[in-house]
Amino acid sequence: MVTRLYIARHGQSKWNLESRMQGMKDIELTQLGLEQAELLAKRLKGENINCIYSSDLKRAYTTAEIISKEINAPIVKIEEFREMSFGVWEGLTAKEIEENYQELYDLWKTDPRYVLIENAETLEEVQKRMLTKTKEIVEENWGKNILIVSHGTSIKALILGLLEIDLSFYPSFRMDNASLSIIDIKENKKAVLVLYNDTCHLGERK
Repeated sequence: MVTRLYIARHGQSKWNLESRMQGMKDIELTQLGLEQAELLAKRLKGENINCIYSSDLKRAYTTAEIISKEINAPIVKIEEFREMSFGVWEGLTAKEIEENYQELYDLWKTDPRYVLIENAETLEEVQKRMLTKTKEIVEENWGKNILIVSHGTSIKALILGLLEIDLSFYPSFRMDNASLSIIDIKENKKAVLVLYNDTCHLGERK
């Protein structure tokens, strides 16, 4: 028996559009983000998903609500599935971060394991909370199809953890808005990557 994890990133948010670091700031979806969520929902309609677990931040939870209405599956809010807290970087554009924290930002883009942002989580801490909660949910729903709706950094950290890939490879992975990834958890608890960062369902609405 296999437990299948469907892992989706939220649709485009207002700060995605402005290239601002969001972290745990509660930012709403854009009109495009709402449309992306609708397309993602239609993509998931035939997948027989039993339950949805979503970050409680608006951009993720709104995405989950749209999916829930389409596939008729219940949602549970999970605080542990929030985005990484980026501390003093939150609200800044990528350009502003590069200008004001150039050395640290360069390290984030090459080996984020060693990045310590003021008042922020570390990438390892994010991975730990994501993994711990996901494993609990898998145990509670063994053999089911589970949808997790979360955020770019958190999802990448989770997938690397499930696949036992070192966090040093984080910069080599991309995670787009309203993308879908699928991981099967086998009976021996080993994870198998089935799909990663798929956005075919979005067509031109990327």
